[in-house]
Amino acid sequence: MPRPSSSGAEVTSRQSTRSAGRVKRVRPRGARRAAAPLLDRSVSDNRGVQLFAAFSLRNRALIALITVVAAFFGVLATTGLRQELIPSITLPQLAVVSTYRGASPEIVSERVSRPIEQAVRGIRGVEDTSSTSSTGSSTVSIGFAYGTDLDNAEQKISAAINGLSSSLPDGVEPQVVAGSLDDLPIVALSVTGDASTTELARSVNDSVLPKIEKLDGVRAATLAGEPGDRITITPKDALEDHGLQPTVLSDTLRASGALVPGGTVTQDGRTRSIEIGSELGSVADIRALPLSGVTQQQWNARSLATGKSTLNRPPRISDVATVAEGKDPVTTVALVNGKPALTISVTKLPDANTVQVSREVGDLLPSLRSALGSGGAFTPVFDQAPFITQSIDSLLQEGGLGLLFAVVVILLFLLSIRATLVTAISIPTSVLITLIGMQAAGYSLNILTLGAITIAVGRVVDDSIVVTENIARHFREDFPGFANDREDRRRITPDARRKSVFEAVREVAGAVTASTATTVAVFLPIAFVGDTAGELFRPFAVTVTIALAASLFVALTIVPVLAYWFLRPGRSRRESAKRLPPLQRGYRPILSGTLAHPWITVLVAVLVLGGTVALVPRLQTNYLGSTGQNTLSVTQTVADGTSLDDQTDEARRVDRTLRGIDGVAIVSASIGTSGNAARDAFVGGAGSQITYNVTTAEDVDQDALQKTIRTRLGGSEGEFQIGSGQGFGASSDIEVDITAGNTDALQTAADRILERVRSLDSVAQATSNLSATSQYLAVRIDAEKAAKAGLTEAALAQLVAGRTQPTDIGSITVGDDSITVYLQQQDRPATLQDLKDLEVRTATGTKRLSSLATVALDREPATVTSTDGARSATVTATPAGTNTGAAIAEVQRAVDGLRLPAGASATIGGLASDQTNAFSQLFLALLAAILIVYTIMVATFRSLRQPLELLVSVPFAATGAILLQLVSGIPLGVASVIGLIMLVGVVVTNAIVLIDLVRQYREKGESVRDAVLDGASRRLRPILMTALATIFALVPLASGLTGHGGFISQPLAIVVIGGLVSSTVLTLIVLPTLYYLIEGRRERRDARRARRGKPAKAARAAASAS
Repeated sequence: MPRPSSSGAEVTSRQSTRSAGRVKRVRPRGARRAAAPLLDRSVSDNRGVQLFAAFSLRNRALIALITVVAAFFGVLATTGLRQELIPSITLPQLAVVSTYRGASPEIVSERVSRPIEQAVRGIRGVEDTSSTSSTGSSTVSIGFAYGTDLDNAEQKISAAINGLSSSLPDGVEPQVVAGSLDDLPIVALSVTGDASTTELARSVNDSVLPKIEKLDGVRAATLAGEPGDRITITPKDALEDHGLQPTVLSDTLRASGALVPGGTVTQDGRTRSIEIGSELGSVADIRALPLSGVTQQQWNARSLATGKSTLNRPPRISDVATVAEGKDPVTTVALVNGKPALTISVTKLPDANTVQVSREVGDLLPSLRSALGSGGAFTPVFDQAPFITQSIDSLLQEGGLGLLFAVVVILLFLLSIRATLVTAISIPTSVLITLIGMQAAGYSLNILTLGAITIAVGRVVDDSIVVTENIARHFREDFPGFANDREDRRRITPDARRKSVFEAVREVAGAVTASTATTVAVFLPIAFVGDTAGELFRPFAVTVTIALAASLFVALTIVPVLAYWFLRPGRSRRESAKRLPPLQRGYRPILSGTLAHPWITVLVAVLVLGGTVALVPRLQTNYLGSTGQNTLSVTQTVADGTSLDDQTDEARRVDRTLRGIDGVAIVSASIGTSGNAARDAFVGGAGSQITYNVTTAEDVDQDALQKTIRTRLGGSEGEFQIGSGQGFGASSDIEVDITAGNTDALQTAADRILERVRSLDSVAQATSNLSATSQYLAVRIDAEKAAKAGLTEAALAQLVAGRTQPTDIGSITVGDDSITVYLQQQDRPATLQDLKDLEVRTATGTKRLSSLATVALDREPATVTSTDGARSATVTATPAGTNTGAAIAEVQRAVDGLRLPAGASATIGGLASDQTNAFSQLFLALLAAILIVYTIMVATFRSLRQPLELLVSVPFAATGAILLQLVSGIPLGVASVIGLIMLVGVVVTNAIVLIDLVRQYREKGESVRDAVLDGASRRLRPILMTALATIFALVPLASGLTGHGGFISQPLAIVVIGGLVSSTVLTLIVLPTLYYLIEGRRERRDARRARRGKPAKAARAAASAS
């Protein structure tokens, strides 16, 4: 059907255009009316947008140059973007870590954790606090809102702790630690060799670490598992024989080896500073130190009184104590595939490229192997680069396939290679401009930003499809009969071609601008989504926004120029035919039928929506889903008090079991710590736990492997907790946080909840941090007996502590290393009986400790935790499958159904809290997106009613999205909700393009029914082209062809495909019908008024949508 605007002057026939060997130039049909077109207000009000097309057509060479320059800088940006796994996230947490050597968890909690927690809770901006106290260690975690200036917060925390330092026990020095994903190592290497651990560590420190740290982008390379050096001073009997206390040794060390500035001296015109004193640099220097406050006469007098030999010099430390250099006691052991190993952790600078740094480290290692000596080897335990590279390559392959599919769809519709190339050029051009924008914004190339580009591939071509298709239609109608040969085409003047292109662009400029604006606007609410989901997907939203803005720019500037150069009028036989194209011939009768029975159509639509609502409870839900990385962790809790040697033997047994399972490649065991410094800082260390980091084969089914590991480890000692990385700073377990007024109620509540949660089918494993208890020797001082002996409780406690554990009394510098000096008693008690028989010197003589205190074995929780200052416990449950939403609901019902002790309460946290908060914020963002889209359409159409008609497409998008989620079996997660938000803008695009043309036909005088039939028929092909191009571009992502990097993109693509299919089909049927019902009623009402002699206003006679 010819378009209404082309019904003016006819173009002369070919025979009449040739005369006297000259070629007569002709102008397009309708050119006489071009000065005063009947346009929809949404188009005429977008003169600024039309200026892009006018400028580009007048400056075609400049546009070509700009395109080439943009492509050049886009390629440069591709090589310059950092490659990372995910966007860098700074966790809004600070941790205060303290060490209180030898103290039990209760003492650490009372004297260290609680005062620190109380001090920081009053600081502005602190949202929550929690503390974990274990033997000798305190970790206080402080939570802030995302976006908080952590540098400023760290200064406030440090100031609060400095004001508290005088009330903390001696030797406790809290340290404030900030957490960021950039602090985690990108590469972890195990170091093995035939040499001893000490020699191997020395070789690594001297020859390996300095060279790794010289590499570009490396922030630090640290060695773990290295035995530390210490100097131990042990008193001899001579110290007691001469009536001296052990404190004389610490006083002597502190009073020696100090450097004191002495001002300056000017001589011979040169000024020199004065430095007084000398540092201690060896064990011999310590031995030679004269005892502080003890003269030679005092020493000799005591010697003569006790029958000892005298000295002809002042007494030295070597006279009363032995001084020896040794190694720190081994408290941690690292094993790699069952063999002792050291571990090198490499961290990168924030702006460095993860993949590049990893490759540089890998390339350097062969040249460093000789430094390890015989049998030396480096074994990669963890490396982010292969997974990042694999994920990026997979997304590039799927994006390339999607681009190819989209181009094929366009070719099938346009049936013109030239038109297809003009349209498809928008994809690489928009992508390259997007890469430039990403580099300017400081974003990296990661699985989220690259996923955004891949998702956008199908959408960026939409605007160009509409513009190109309209230009091709104008060429066919403006130049009928001028496509048979080259001579015919030469008769079309450049000015006529330019005007035809401009008219075609102007006709759709408002629609494509409004549709792109709505798609871009839906991402605005994501900027206000908090927590991890917001931090992760904010770069995703910005990247899609840049891509869509680039596509609009390309469609209104570059595409018109390319169309001017390359498009040709259609074949004359097609132009002379009066029949509609096949698609329209098939669609028009269907639409006529629905218009004849509009209420039936509306009823069927309502039934479809009702069915959609009924399907919602059947959806599985989760948070972020599994990342697909080939790593998992196994945590084994052993009996408290198990020696390090026995833990090492148990770790070797478990190691053999794990490596005997198909698909397990490397097992790295950490005994005494979790092996992760960041985890230990924010969660707390684990003295009675063994942590296994398992690297698996790349193609292994992680869920099936975890089930196999649980089965195989069922017969080993202790409890096992198995997990994999689900989500970048977010918990992957459901946590039940319990608080109570007293310890007994807390223990009872935790035991009841643990027992109930373990019985749930949706829970694979459950543990409680109150399940583990530690046995300790309790010394209860009898205050009355101590007072009779002339001692206070505190004085007696200090005496006992000084006899039972080494005391840090200072440090010396040997070479470049600082070595701590400890004072250690010679007769340290080794058993319970030894402690009871410990002799204590009092004012009334030497007494046994058992006469002043009771000494007995006792038990207490291995850790003491609190939340916001209140004693708490945590039951941790791991979901059995991917449907975490069902597991959360079942755990919630189980906890609600329990009767807890008086004063006890339980709340669901961890994964449940993260998922609930993310979903609530994202669904609010979805509603905000709909409101923003409605506002834009009101501004576009200048009507409050018609935008509501267009929004009818949105609920139908949910129909297909939910159906395809159910069919695919992929849970509805955060990525899926982002897809729903994106759908709001995408599906409304088709509605805008359709109704915009219908309004134009209405303003040209057609009836509602004719305008709907003509407009919908005309827009059928571009709507199907844009929808199918987007759908087929996303098919590779949705199907997960490569199997990697799709944990974000795949669910998002599934939602968009399903939503587009349903919304496109129903938009082409339901939307025109709904428009016909509403506008037709207004038209009939105005006709009745006209017949009664009361003509409606001119705007209503034209049935204006305003």
